[in-house]
Amino acid sequence: MGCSGCCLLGITCLVSVFLHCGAVRVTVRESTLEVVQGDSVTLPCSFLTTMPLFRLSIIWTLTPFFDPDSPTQVIVYDQGQVIESPAFTGRVEFADMPWSADVILNDTRVSDAGTYRCVVSNPPETGDPGIGELSLSVLAPPSLPVCLWEGDTDAGGSVTLSCAVVEGVPTPQMSWEKLEPEQITLPVNMEGELMGSVKIVNVSAQNSGVYRCSVTNVLGTQNCYVNLSVYIPPDDSPGILQGVLLTLIMALVLLALLVLVLWLHRSAQESKWRNSREDEECYNEIRYTPSLIKRSFV
Repeated sequence: MGCSGCCLLGITCLVSVFLHCGAVRVTVRESTLEVVQGDSVTLPCSFLTTMPLFRLSIIWTLTPFFDPDSPTQVIVYDQGQVIESPAFTGRVEFADMPWSADVILNDTRVSDAGTYRCVVSNPPETGDPGIGELSLSVLAPPSLPVCLWEGDTDAGGSVTLSCAVVEGVPTPQMSWEKLEPEQITLPVNMEGELMGSVKIVNVSAQNSGVYRCSVTNVLGTQNCYVNLSVYIPPDDSPGILQGVLLTLIMALVLLALLVLVLWLHRSAQESKWRNSREDEECYNEIRYTPSLIKRSFV
C-alpha cells in the first residue's frame, strides 16, 4: 500500500505512513498573527516524527515584508544546542523543547514583521524536512510627527507647511487644521505615505495663527504644531497726511514771509518818499528867505 492509500485508514495508519515514507510533518496552528509593538507573541509550530529526537534540528527564519529577498535566521535548535540570531538575542526562546518547535518572541518591534518559516528535520528520517509558514504583523502607534514651514511670510507671499512621521502601523492618516480664530480643515497634499504638506498662497493677516498636523491610526493620535505670523507693513496713509500738512504749513510760512518782505519794502519806500518831500520843503524855505530879508531892508 502506498503512502496516499495508507493515509485513508486514519490515525492507526499514520505511524505506518511515517515509518514507510520517512518524513517529518510540521503543522502551523495559525497562519496569520498580529501583535502590538512591545508585546510578546508565540509563533506556533508543531511537528510529528517517528524517530528519537537525538539529532533533532529546528531552524526559524524571517523574511521581512519590506525586503522579501533577504531572509534572516531567528533561532536554531541543533541536537540540544540553541543559537539565537544577534538581532533577536535576549528576545526569542523556544517554548517547550524538544517536544514543540513553538518560539516566544518578546519586546516585538516593527522590524519583526514578516513571513516566518519553521524548518524541522530529524535524522535518520529520510525525505525533505517539514516546513511551516506564518505571517506576523507588528502594529505600532504613530511616532511623534515633525512640523516645519518654509516660504515668504510677508503679505502676498507663499508659505508651505509640511508634516512628516517616521512610523505607524497601519499607515496613519494625516490631516492639517487651522485652530484660530476658528477651526478649519485644510486640504493635504500627500508626498508618499508618511509626509503631507499644505501650501498657502498670497498670505494675509487672516492666515496668521496656529496650525496643527494630526497623524492617526487604530492605536492612537500624535500632533505637532506651527505658529504662523504674517508680516503686514505699516499703513502709509498717516504719513501721507502728515506730509501734506507739513507742506501746507511751510507754504503758509513762506507766504507770510513774502507778505512781510513786501510790507517792509513798501514801508521803506514810503519813508524814503516822505523824507524826500521834507528835504524839498526845507530847501524851498531856505531858498526864499534871503529875498524876504532883502525886501525888509529895502
